[in-house]
Formats: sequence, C-alpha cells, structure tokens
Amino acid sequence: MAIKELHAVQRQPESMYFFLGIFLLVVLLSAATIAFLSISNKKIFYDLKNVILLCLLMLLILLGTKTVVLASWPVYLIPVASVSMLIAILIDLRIALFFTVIISVFIGVITGMRFDLMAIMLIGGFVGVYSVINLRHRRNLTKAGFLVGVVNMISIFTFGLLNFMELNNLIIRSGWMGIANGIISAGIVTVALPVLETLFGITTNISLLELSDLNQPLLKELILKAPGTYHHSLVVGNLAESAAESVGANSLLARVGAYFHDIGKIRMAQYFSENQPKDDNKHENLTPTISSLIIISHIKEGADLAKKYKLGRAINDIIIQHHGIDVVHYFYHRALAQHEEERGKVQAEDFRYPGPKPQSKEAAIVMLADSVEAASRAMAQPSPGKIQELVKRIINNKFIDGQLDECDLTLKDLHVISEVFLHILNGIYHTRVEYPDLKQSNNEQSKNKESSEKN
Repeated sequence: MAIKELHAVQRQPESMYFFLGIFLLVVLLSAATIAFLSISNKKIFYDLKNVILLCLLMLLILLGTKTVVLASWPVYLIPVASVSMLIAILIDLRIALFFTVIISVFIGVITGMRFDLMAIMLIGGFVGVYSVINLRHRRNLTKAGFLVGVVNMISIFTFGLLNFMELNNLIIRSGWMGIANGIISAGIVTVALPVLETLFGITTNISLLELSDLNQPLLKELILKAPGTYHHSLVVGNLAESAAESVGANSLLARVGAYFHDIGKIRMAQYFSENQPKDDNKHENLTPTISSLIIISHIKEGADLAKKYKLGRAINDIIIQHHGIDVVHYFYHRALAQHEEERGKVQAEDFRYPGPKPQSKEAAIVMLADSVEAASRAMAQPSPGKIQELVKRIINNKFIDGQLDECDLTLKDLHVISEVFLHILNGIYHTRVEYPDLKQSNNEQSKNKESSEKN
C-alpha cells in the first residue's frame, strides 16, 4: 500500500509537467495560428463565423482522438483527413494545410509522442486537401476518400517497415486500417458538409454548381417574367466566368453570381429596358427621381429573393455589390435637363445605388461584365473598333470613379479582363455574310430554267 502511494506521489509532478507542456504547446500553436491567419488571409481572420468553424473542427477532432485513445481503438483510424477536407472546401486550401500541421502535432503529443503517427496524419491530411481542389460534385468525395485511404495504407506500411514490424502482419494491418481511414473520412465529410454549409451560411463550389442549373426555380421565374434580363444574365455569366478564370478568381462563383445578379428585376420587369417593347417606355410619365428609385430598388428586391431562396452569402454579396455606389446616370442627367435653371436642386446622391462597392474580385468582375454587356447591346452598329473603345472606356470610368477600390483587382488584372471581354464580344457581334433573299433566289432559278427550256 505504501509503495502504491509512493508511486502516486512520484507521478503527480510528471502529470503536472505534462499538462504544463500541453498548455504551453497550445499557447505556441495558437500564436502561430493567429500570426498565419493575419498574414495569409485577414478576411478569414476577422470573420467570426470562420474562426468559430475552425475552433469547432479542431475541438471535435481532438475529442475524437482522445476517445480513440481511451477506448484502445487503432490510432490509425483517426480521421484527420476529414477535417482537412472540410476546411479546404468550406474556407481555404492554404489554411487547411496549415491546420493539418497543427492537428497532426496535437495528435502526436496526445497519443504519447508518436512522431510516426504525426507524419502519417500529416501526409493523409495533405492528400485530403489535394483531393478536394476544385471539388464540384459530392460524388467526387468518394474518390477523395479512396485516394486518402491508399496513401494512408502506404504511409502505415512505410513506417511499419521503419519500426521493424513483421511483414505479414504489417501488410494486413496497413491495408485495412489505411482504407478504413479513407472511407471514414469521406463519410464524415459527406454527412457534415451540408450541415456546416447551412449552419454557417457558407457557399461552396458544390452549392454553386447546384445553383447553376437553369431549371432552378428562381431562374425559371426570371425567364418567364423578365426574359430580356434572363438573356442578359446568361451573357454576363459567360463574360464573368472567362474573365474570372483569366485572373485567378473563382470562375464558378462569378458565373453563378452573374446568373442571379439581376433577379430583383422580376417584380417590376417592365420598367427595365431589356424587357420593354420598342414603343412602350414605362418611364415616360414618371419623374426622373421616381424612375431612379424603381431602378435602384432591384438591388433590395434581389437581396430579399436571395434570402428567401437561400442562395447563400456569396451570391447575395454579388447582388448587392454589382452596382457599387454608382449613379443612375440616365435619369440623373434627365433630372438635370429638367431643372437646368435650378441645377442645385438636383443632387447626385439621390440617384446613387446604396452599395457597398465590390468587396471581391468576383463581384467586381460581374459589375464590369454587366456594364459592358448592357452598353454593347445598345450600340447601333457594333464593330471591333467601337467595342474596344467601349470596353476600355467603361473599365476606366469604373476605376477612376473608385468603384474598384475595395476589391483585389490590379491594373494588370483589368487589362486582362478587358482583353477577354473584347474577345467574347467580338465573337458575339461579328459581321455575318449576307444571305440572298430566298424568294429572289427562287425567281432567278425559275427564269434560268425557262431560258434553258427555250434553248
């Protein structure tokens, strides 16, 4: 009895040292995490939802690890890759890689300084991140899980050889544990992803691809009530997608955002030029102020519809930002013309969109594509020279007006975007060969036949 008490007393300082070491490790890794997030992506660092999500995933995987250790289950089944894949899909690839390192270190310490396990978890997590790059279909998660499983199997086998394990036992052990880890990781991601998307309001590429279906209820309503706006949105989507891809932005987000950017026009579609017959202008009997309020209101209407149909935060941001704080120039100048003698009564602020300015590359690209497409469609006789002058003038005006101040587009990006717009618009408005009139052609054929018969 006395010997047991002596051992317990001896273990107390060891236990205290261990927990002190764990505490210091947490402090060091937390400091490293804060430094990394503040340097690599400040937007994520200052977004409370992302911080909460990262903490939640970290807590769950560490609790899961502790459960595996206490239950004496094989530690190789710890699904670190699932957390890595979730972070990569929901937040950012680089942050997923960084947190994979942090989690692997913690697991190595919790499992008794198992550096081999730390390396295996690190490799599996990195492969998990790689396997979900540009993930667009939920079914591809199965392939990702299989890839993680195969790599884990090879890693377990490799470290088993380094630890001089028996070959026959090692082959069986590495085989089933590695594949099982991949299956478990893919299963966790498949179940957790839609829950976390809904809970944290995150729009992933998978969600965007589902929204891009033209049979989506809101898009079907748009084509019925505002067909001109629908066609305009499709062209803007093509312009935005190509431009986004050329400057390294999310091309899928740009395309889908463009599809929905004008959904607010559904309610009063007949007041927008693309939906009006040639001889039916609803604004003729309205004051410029009222007309501008109707035009500006499509932003709020669009945001309300986005919320109702649960389009996600990323799409909603594009809807409310795609006009920035620009002025409705047509009605502003019309108001100036009506009050030519008292121009001081007309304030540009009364004709300005509420904003904010585009906060992302994708929102800014949709803004530029929207303006360029609308202006090019209004051209009487489009030619390559006229289109080039139009595109450059619109982009320069947006830049000079400060509409692009709060996004990450550079001058080089703007030049590349203008070139992409020119290429696509020239393809849309290229001159065609004039076909002869069918009736005239038939008459000429009959005349030739008659003359040949006479001869």
